[in-house]
Amino acid sequence: MDALILLGTFFGLMIIGMPVAYAMGLAALVGAWWIDIPLDAVMIQIAAGVNKFSLLAIPFFVLAGAIMAEGGMSRRLVAFAEVLVGFIRGGLSLVNILASTFFGAISGSSMADTASIGSVLIPEMEKKGYPRDFATAVTVSGSVQAILIPPSHNAVIYSLAAGGSVSIAALFLAGVLPGLLLGLTLAIMCLFIARKRNFPAGRRIPLREALKICVDALWGLMTMVIILGGILTGVFTATESASIAVLWAFFVTMCIYRDYKWRDLPKLVHRTVKTLTIVMILIGFAASFGYVMTLMMIPQQITAAITSLSSNQTVVLLLINVLLLALGTLMDMAPLILIMTPILMPVILSIGIDPVHFGMIMMVNLGIGLLTPPVGGVLFVGSAVARLPIEKVVKAMTPFFIALLLVLGMVTFIPAISLWLPNLLLK
Repeated sequence: MDALILLGTFFGLMIIGMPVAYAMGLAALVGAWWIDIPLDAVMIQIAAGVNKFSLLAIPFFVLAGAIMAEGGMSRRLVAFAEVLVGFIRGGLSLVNILASTFFGAISGSSMADTASIGSVLIPEMEKKGYPRDFATAVTVSGSVQAILIPPSHNAVIYSLAAGGSVSIAALFLAGVLPGLLLGLTLAIMCLFIARKRNFPAGRRIPLREALKICVDALWGLMTMVIILGGILTGVFTATESASIAVLWAFFVTMCIYRDYKWRDLPKLVHRTVKTLTIVMILIGFAASFGYVMTLMMIPQQITAAITSLSSNQTVVLLLINVLLLALGTLMDMAPLILIMTPILMPVILSIGIDPVHFGMIMMVNLGIGLLTPPVGGVLFVGSAVARLPIEKVVKAMTPFFIALLLVLGMVTFIPAISLWLPNLLLK
């Protein structure tokens, strides 16, 4: 009955249109009242939820990504990717995916990736003979890499939701190979489609021009070298690396590239702060919601229910994947991480799954959710950038969904893809 009151209130409030964060906060209050817990305890949990040093990584990484996104970095990364793979048949689709790989390692945001890369490459691909819906499908699918490749602020949220027991540095390293695997799988899919549909090959860029493009892009690419290099060498922590990333992004954008006007900087900071207020409210209310769930012993009940169906690791992982894929179509990524991590953590620990590995399973699952209607945020951004109906984009994405599910299967059932780098470099 406790679970019904808490979860029923939460989903009921969402059904009538209340934002997820406020629905969680009110549901926590109702749940606390139901089990006769002082409401002051809920307020204390809200404050404690946002009073964590590791959370500073989120605003700094978001701000660094925003500065680089609006400062001309996406255009330079597209040009750099074109030097590397643009001459191949279907090369512009490969350029799109590779540019998303590079930009994801700077922004950590799929939506920023789709908006920045899409605004440059979707019109260019259409001009060169690619269908607009195909160009959009490539853009939104490739943007999922930003969730996996460091610095992913969703990895920071997962670490927080896991109670701080999972290292952010380990999660950053764990995302490298799954992110590259995703990019490689999508690239193979694009090459196959390009040959089948006879897409054009791009031009070979002369050596002098290629060198200039590479040097121009190198300043931005140094961001990921600074972040990962600093963490691995112990110069600074994952959280401190976020503030270093902001300083470097600011220096490159305002002093090297100089495409961004100083008078526009306050507007950019204002937009970033507006985004972050939503995230921080969500994190605070999620902490109180998780606190009430723990008191009601809901995670233990769900663990018992799932393991009663099967104790086989493969079966349980399949059930969790189906659950996360279904929920991903209905809710955004951050609230799902905050809600489902404390619920599923006891389940995966009971069957011997490493929490870092499970973090990558969750990221890929919910990344796919960002591309699926009716609540796929990245899908809507891609559709808006391309000025295409959602239905047309979803239809064009059919082969890409197959590739994404293939990657999900590999990440789920081959733990070494996620754990090899953390085990190699951090132990």
